[in-house]
Amino acid sequence: MRSFAAVDLGASSGRVMVGRVGPSTVRLTAAHRFPNQPVRAGGTLYWDILALYREVLDGLRAAGPLDGIGVDSWAVDHGLLDASGALLGNPVHYRDDRTAGVPQRIAATIGDHRRYQVTGLQKLPFDTACQLVAARGTPQYEAARRMLLIPDLIAYWLTGEVGAEYTNASTTGLLDVRTRDWSGPLIDDLGLRSSLFPPLRRPGSLIGRYEGVPVVAVGSHDTASAVVGVPAADERFAYISCGTWSLVGLELADPVLTEESRAADFTNEGGVDGSIRYLRNVTGLWPLQECMREWGSPDITALLRAAAAQPPFGALVDLDDPIFLPPGDMTGRLVRAAGLPADAGPGPVTRCILDSLALAHRRAVRQAQQLAGRDVDVVHIVGGGARNALLCQLTADACGLPVLAGPVEATALGNVLVQARAAGVLHGGLPALRSVLRETQQIVRYEPRRAEVGWAAAARRVEEVRCGSRSS
Repeated sequence: MRSFAAVDLGASSGRVMVGRVGPSTVRLTAAHRFPNQPVRAGGTLYWDILALYREVLDGLRAAGPLDGIGVDSWAVDHGLLDASGALLGNPVHYRDDRTAGVPQRIAATIGDHRRYQVTGLQKLPFDTACQLVAARGTPQYEAARRMLLIPDLIAYWLTGEVGAEYTNASTTGLLDVRTRDWSGPLIDDLGLRSSLFPPLRRPGSLIGRYEGVPVVAVGSHDTASAVVGVPAADERFAYISCGTWSLVGLELADPVLTEESRAADFTNEGGVDGSIRYLRNVTGLWPLQECMREWGSPDITALLRAAAAQPPFGALVDLDDPIFLPPGDMTGRLVRAAGLPADAGPGPVTRCILDSLALAHRRAVRQAQQLAGRDVDVVHIVGGGARNALLCQLTADACGLPVLAGPVEATALGNVLVQARAAGVLHGGLPALRSVLRETQQIVRYEPRRAEVGWAAAARRVEEVRCGSRSS
């Protein structure tokens, strides 16, 4: 048995998990958990990166003797280093409004069709390309010599080594999905400096050492590690990595770059072992997280019980509407958008969120199958959403497919498994790694209930809302 630390930084919390791995087993324990609380200063929303790094170091100390360390986090956000290697200010949060209008400027410069053919990414208003274009011409940008995504920044502070891990780099909007390298022509056309972008590293490669312990590149985009942590067998599967966001998609060998795929907002991101994560970013549990914060953090079990008692489809919203992206007054925005009474309590609002999220899952799973030409027999839900039994059942009902829920800590497990393989403890490709999960992790099965007529009608209601918001 060898011990590997997974530093897993999420958009609302972080953790340092320790995986004890042998040839046919993995046991995961928490060494340290901590909140991730952004800070607004001078009108800008920042990540408190130094506080996060301090918590990482505390977690590594609490983890005990280690045989490896791997770091993963959310995507797109980054720090800029000056010529001496010093950080030029706190990384800006992707929910900050500095990128307002930037996607339209990029579209006018290079065109949506060309950008999709190069990057394979859905159009998001806050990806790294948008952030860097927004920063272009500022004193900080002019002083910058390197751009490091969040996991690469943490790894740099641990080891002193500069680089960019491939799976996370694939989310920036600046990587060529075919060559799997930085796109020089795209970077040039956006008026960015190619020297900002460090050499790429692949999952499983050695970055350096921290106090003698190997620091290994893993799938440093947390969804890339989460997909490694999907305990799929030989079945044709879709996955939903469900947390603040729901990443809904398929694992493919090659990208899907059709015009239909672009119009449907599907993205082709890099995965471990050269796979493609063909997925759609869906607003996940973020609205519920914000509402619960506004409600004073009520007991989740009681809240879900109250939601389950509500009639289905009483109120629905399009959770991908940009009005739900920023923090603050989430309950009010949901009540107004859904047409709920102004005094609607937590039960009806929660049911509105979960019904709407299950419908978003249904839409993405069905579109992924159609666009990729791949049938699906089962849906795996991993991440924090796997704990939400009501959401898992509603997703099974909405998709008309069995849902296998778990593991909750799929990201940390995927992180640890890649490290263990790099250390020679495990061998083989993704199927071999996932077989260890099936033998060791708790997985709950939800069978779909016969309610297709109701779900189809509800899906049409949300589509009408979506089309109405686009036309307005």
